[in-house]
Amino acid sequence: MLRLATLAAALALTAITAQADVTGKLVLYTSQPNEDAQKTVDAFKAKYPGVDVQWTRDGTTQVMAKLEAEFTAGAPQPDVLLIADMVSMQSLKQEGRLMAYPEANTARFAKGLMDPDGYYFSTKMITTGIMYNTSAPMKPTSYKDLLKPEAKGKIVMPSPLTSGAAAIQMDAITADPDLGWQYYQGLADQGTVAQGGNGAVYKAIASGEKLYGFIVDYLPVRGQAKGAPVAFVAPTEGLTAVTEPVAILKTAKNVAAAKAFVDFLLSADGQKVASDMGYLPADPDVAAPAGFPNRDQITLMPFDPAAALKDNDANLKKFAAMFGG
Repeated sequence: MLRLATLAAALALTAITAQADVTGKLVLYTSQPNEDAQKTVDAFKAKYPGVDVQWTRDGTTQVMAKLEAEFTAGAPQPDVLLIADMVSMQSLKQEGRLMAYPEANTARFAKGLMDPDGYYFSTKMITTGIMYNTSAPMKPTSYKDLLKPEAKGKIVMPSPLTSGAAAIQMDAITADPDLGWQYYQGLADQGTVAQGGNGAVYKAIASGEKLYGFIVDYLPVRGQAKGAPVAFVAPTEGLTAVTEPVAILKTAKNVAAAKAFVDFLLSADGQKVASDMGYLPADPDVAAPAGFPNRDQITLMPFDPAAALKDNDANLKKFAAMFGG
């Protein structure tokens, strides 16, 4: 017992020493909401008090534009990125802008959530599924339920022309052999309204203006907890997800702190921070927030970021031709 206690004490001392060795300025560019970004930084600094985190927040599109301007000027600023989607990270990977970190501990995570070459790592799952008004006559369980006659004229969804989550859903569904573009044509034939973002979808369904739609999970989950007449469904075919990946830039000035930041977000403590914010953690061993579907009910549809990046322009044009935009 004494030898085990001595070993445990030695390991704890090693961890403290390693944390003490991580110091200096860390520059973070993120698309997290301001409150979430501050919570993330505060939790990281609690473990690594010697790191001065300087963070800039904007939408993923704006962050990518800012980065491109910095690359052009030969002066990229961030050490680490924490942005909305894998497609944007895949673009940076293909341009040779990211640093591989294959030593990151990803063993607990589903394979499809991580770049196989270790260039970017998903930190949470903001899934997109079906929302419905609880007064609706049909309780959908499948994407195909929205093609039934009783849903005609009663469907709303965010447009992939403006919503990254909707674009990822479009890419995954149209690549599915059992759904494909014929599914989106079926939605168009149903008179589905496709415009704006997830907030507009939530308002339309919660008010009863529409009865069914696609939406990111946390809006109906939080709304239902507050008494709104809404429910969220994980379709039998699977959910799609924005996974808020983290990555280190190849030009990072503080590589040690950047790796520590990645390690923290992937750790049980970092995943609990995501859950405490009200999001599904990417780690299946960390408890989800109240109100979300049970983990055994959550299946993600296959998604290929490289294929989505390659087909993005063509897919958006096809969608616009169907729904307008």
